[in-house]
Order: sequence, then C-alpha cells, then structure tokens
Amino acid sequence: MPKINASTVAEHRAHQREALVGAAIDILVSEGAAAVTPAAVGARAGLARSSVYQYFDSSAALLATITEEAFRRSNEALTGAMAAASGPVERVEAFFRESLRLGAEGAHRPAAALMSAGLPPACQERLMELHLEQVEPFRAAVREIGAPDPELTADLIAGMLHTALAAVERGAPLDSVTDRTLALVRRCLSPAPAGGAESGRREDDRT
Repeated sequence: MPKINASTVAEHRAHQREALVGAAIDILVSEGAAAVTPAAVGARAGLARSSVYQYFDSSAALLATITEEAFRRSNEALTGAMAAASGPVERVEAFFRESLRLGAEGAHRPAAALMSAGLPPACQERLMELHLEQVEPFRAAVREIGAPDPELTADLIAGMLHTALAAVERGAPLDSVTDRTLALVRRCLSPAPAGGAESGRREDDRT
C-alpha cells in the first residue's frame, strides 16, 4: 500500500487527485492535448500509471476534468472580485482587473490551450458553455449600464481585454496595461452627450 501523506485516506486521495490534475494542466500547456495521457500525467506527478487509473480511466477523462478546472478556479476569483463592486461599471472594471491579474499569473493558459486543442465535440461544447458562463456576469453588467447595443458593446470591449491579456503575456507591466485598459473601458461605457452625434453631423453639414 502506498504511503499516506495526510491525516485521512480521503484527504490523501484528494491530494493525489489535485496533484494529477495539476500535472495534466502542466502537460497540456507545455506539450498540447495529445500529450495528456495517464502514463505521462502519472510520471509528472510521481505516481504509477495504475494509481492514475484509480482517478481517471482515460485521456478523455483527464481532458474533461481539466476543462472544468480551467474555469472553476478563475470563476471563483472573478465572482469574488465582482461581488465587492458597488455598481455595474465597477463590476465591469473588477472583471477586467481580475482577469488581467489572473492572466499575469498564467491562469488563462489551460483554457487557451484547450480552445486550440482539437478536443472531442462533447468537450468542445462543454468548453464553450463554461466560457459563456464565465463572461455572462460581465455582459450582464454592460446591459445594466444601458449602453447602446449592449451585446455588441460587450463584444467590442471584450476584444480590448483579449488584447490586454496578450500584452501582459508578452511581458508588458500589469499595472500599466490595467490602467490603460480600464481608462478605455470607462470611455466606452460613458453616456454620450445628449445630441452629441447628431449635432456633430449638423456641424459637419454646415462646413
């Protein structure tokens, strides 16, 4: 029997499972989905392949678990950050700020790797469901603000978040990227001056 490095068998099993999931995520990010096999994951975690099969019976089971875990940890952080915000604009800012912080820690890499991994259809469908669940609180805040065409507005400013995450990934300073991104988001979400667009067109017509 393997040595139990925990106060109970249940705790020991939970620690082993967590180690296997962590190893699977490391392999996914560094080597791709095809490399996530029970043998490789067990070797990375320091466990025999037979031990891995006590928790995951196939590569597909490992990938399905990674799919869930890739979003669960980020969702908990995003939910906490948005819950502390006082209004819809503040919730959007909190979502962006926390997303960029998580990006700087590399938390988005498993999901990004899964997106491009050519997963089985069921995993791809679940991955999209989880992504939509993750961004829905942000999109709901944009709708609450009353921005014109809120769905398009949410898509456009989400594009800024993706660009900002890419900048952080390339090594740009997190604080600078966050400050600049939030400044642009606030401008996008600020109400337009009454008659601003129309008066601007009339002014152009007179010149």
